[in-house]
Amino acid sequence: MVRFSAFSLSIFTQRLSLLGISLALCCFNVSQLHAAPTKLGAASFETYISDDGEPARVNTLLEKVFQKAELDIKLQVMRQAFLGSSVLTGKLDGEFAYVNLGEDSSNYVLSDIYLPIYLYAVSKEADVEAIKLFPHLKDNRVAIENRFANTPSFRLLKDIKWSRNPTTFDAFRQLADDRAPYLITTQLLARELNILLANDNEETLHFSAKPLAKTGFQIAISKNVANAERIIAQFNQAVSTMQNSGELNQPLDLAWLTKDVNGDGVADFIGHSNITTTSDLLNTAYSLDGKPTSEASAFYIDGDRYASLEEARAALPDKESSSPRESLLDRTTYQLLLRRW
Repeated sequence: MVRFSAFSLSIFTQRLSLLGISLALCCFNVSQLHAAPTKLGAASFETYISDDGEPARVNTLLEKVFQKAELDIKLQVMRQAFLGSSVLTGKLDGEFAYVNLGEDSSNYVLSDIYLPIYLYAVSKEADVEAIKLFPHLKDNRVAIENRFANTPSFRLLKDIKWSRNPTTFDAFRQLADDRAPYLITTQLLARELNILLANDNEETLHFSAKPLAKTGFQIAISKNVANAERIIAQFNQAVSTMQNSGELNQPLDLAWLTKDVNGDGVADFIGHSNITTTSDLLNTAYSLDGKPTSEASAFYIDGDRYASLEEARAALPDKESSSPRESLLDRTTYQLLLRRW
């Protein structure tokens, strides 16, 4: 029969109590750690990123994706000058609209590209349609935003007379004032300006024959964040699922997207009943993976596959878009530019 003295039992009880307290504190700290949201930052970018109520495709898209992926992410919009240092000092865990144009990304865990960026040369003049490569712009004055100009990829292009601009508006104004005959900008931004121009009965921009550079928005989380790999994996899975089902069409304000959904090497057309109508044209589709479409392309509405455009349109609500949508660029802000066009 085992006997415990009062002294040994007291010591045992004290140690057990201390162990219990330690475990409780440990669990509390872990729960506090898990409860803290991952903080990601980005600089404002017209029509893409904003924190003041302006149209912001990236913010809206990510809100949907994080909800789908069950991720607790806090987004913060700040000046570009403070973004890098905020990550380095640990004030931020990473960036939510990282665009890689030759920068060193070795300190980050990167997601897949969730929204591609196609950089085109655009102009008032149709001669831009013959341009296929950056060397074709040699010795020409070309407007560009600083966010692109201040990257390794563009700093290497020495034979172009860059006209650098701090904002999208300033870059577009270079064209309006005829100070630069060409502009390098994203396909989606040029489309939004064209909507403004068309609605004002002005001649729209012409595009280069192909994009001169391709990149895209990614989530970039510091490798110092313990669960970075898990967050990225959950994010990638949610994005892929939502792309295929058309759940990202409405946040992006795009009736048709294209992507190789069925893995046959050909891009398919993706629509959604919340935004796609029977009158939306396929030539306005925006590519999510850069793959070309063909006669073999399938059509997906709300994730369901259809063999032809006619079948896909039959699955859409019986309505047509009554009038062209308004531009995501603020008309009041751009009124001066339109008058100078």
